[in-house]
Formats: sequence, C-alpha cells, structure tokens
Amino acid sequence: MTAMETAPREAEPRPLAGIALMCAGVASLCISDAIAKELTAGYAVMQVLFMRNLLALPVAVAIAWKLGGRAALRSHKPMAHMVRGFIWIGAALLFLTGLRYLELAEATALAFAAPVFITALSALVLKETVGWRRWTAVLVGFAGVLIVVRPGSAAFQAASLFPVATAFVYAVLMISARWVDKRDSMWTLMLYLVISGTLISALAMPFAWRPIAAEHWWLFLGIALFGTMGVTMITQAFRMAPASVVAPLDYTALVWSTLLGWMFWGEMPDFLTYAGAAVIIASGIYIVWREGKLRGQ
Repeated sequence: MTAMETAPREAEPRPLAGIALMCAGVASLCISDAIAKELTAGYAVMQVLFMRNLLALPVAVAIAWKLGGRAALRSHKPMAHMVRGFIWIGAALLFLTGLRYLELAEATALAFAAPVFITALSALVLKETVGWRRWTAVLVGFAGVLIVVRPGSAAFQAASLFPVATAFVYAVLMISARWVDKRDSMWTLMLYLVISGTLISALAMPFAWRPIAAEHWWLFLGIALFGTMGVTMITQAFRMAPASVVAPLDYTALVWSTLLGWMFWGEMPDFLTYAGAAVIIASGIYIVWREGKLRGQ
C-alpha cells in the first residue's frame, strides 16, 4: 500500500532522478504488498503488521539519522504521531484484509481512490476551496470505484470494500499531517509512524501471535526491507522533483501488481477492473495536475 506525503524539495530539482526513484519506490511497495498477501494466508494480519514494523524499525532509525540528522529522531508533538499511528494501522489492517480475498491488482486499483477522498475531505473537513473542476474529478473517481466494485451485480465481492475503506482512511491520514508540529521533518514523520505502528500492533500480539516457521522469516524480512526502501525512495523522489511530475507515477503500481499477481497466483483482472482503474487513475492524475497548477508548480 502506497503511503506518501510530499516533502520539501531540494534547492536544485533533479526531475529525472526523482522519476527513477518514484518508479523504484512504487515497485518496492508492490513487492512488499505481494509478500504481505502471501503471509496473510497463514498468519493474522496484525501479526504481519507487527513484524513488518518491528523489523523495519532499526532501518527507519538509521535512515532518519542519516538523512535527517539527530533532529529527525525527536518530535515536538509525539502524541500527534501516536494518533496518526492508529490511523495508519487502521488503513494497513483494512488493505491487508482485502488482500486476503482479492486479486492484488484489484485491491491496488481500488486503493488508488485515495486522492479522490483527500480532495473531498479537504473541502468538507478543512474547508479548503475546491473548484468545480476538481469536484467533477472527484465524482468521476467515485464512478471508477463503482465500475471496479460493481455493487448489485453477480461479480460483486464484499471484500472489495476493504481497499475502498483503505483509501478513505489513508486520506484521513494525509489530512492528519496538519496536526504534526511544523518543525518535525519528513523523516520524523516516517520514523514515528513506524514506532507508533510497532507499539500499537504489539497490543494485539497476546491474542494474534502464531510461532513463525523458519522458512517464513525471510518473507517477514522481505516485507520490512521492501516496505522501508519503498517509502524512503518515494520520499526522496518528492524532494527531487515537483509533486505534479512524480505523483502520477504512483499509478505504475497497477502494472507491478498485475505482473506479480499473474506470476505468483495466476491472477488476471477482467476488463471492467482495468476500465474502472483507468477512470480512477485519470481522475487522480487530473486532481494532482490541477492542484499543481493552482500552486504554481
């Protein structure tokens, strides 16, 4: 599941490097999602989340220290990060639960609705001005979700509501960044999400823990490694290039999720899934482009 907030760009933009990092980061997150799908077949979702965060924590500390310095290890408003941790765990829990029952590409396509929810919540909750063009894009995005989900038809799966709910909760997570002290860097946000995610998911371990088979340890290590690498590379991509350039590349996840789903589970989404995904993607790209234009990017 992609989870990204834009960070301040470097003084000297490097768009090509930003594009390369964004593509590599998205691919890494898709690999992490694929591993998670495999693990949820035998382990509780909360245990998968706990192990992913626990194993990623030392790496996250090292990255924050290296790229953000000692200041990145300290938050000026730690409780805000803890609240955001609960929201993030909720989004991850919903997405991984959906992965148990859905094809990887279908779950990924529905999660693409996040920018649509972010725009709607920005207007309804934050009272930001959203013009008719972006409201139209929001409605088009919701139409794309309906095409993929197909409520009322024989192809409808209740499990498809999990990634849709994921997109909504993720949108809440993005908006909740407003609660964080402005002195906290992007690396602090990343680190404290991992810390809070570890602590929160640990609460469920007395009830959800299952001994990990020796042959599965490398999968847990893989989900932590690829997940952390993906978030780090995407963060750097937003620092190197304008959001309007790199954000649309998030949708390359559909290519990777389709490929991975086909390689490991023989999954191949039907035409309507791709048609709905195309509508959702077009809506998201327009929202990103329009917001970038309004901000002068």
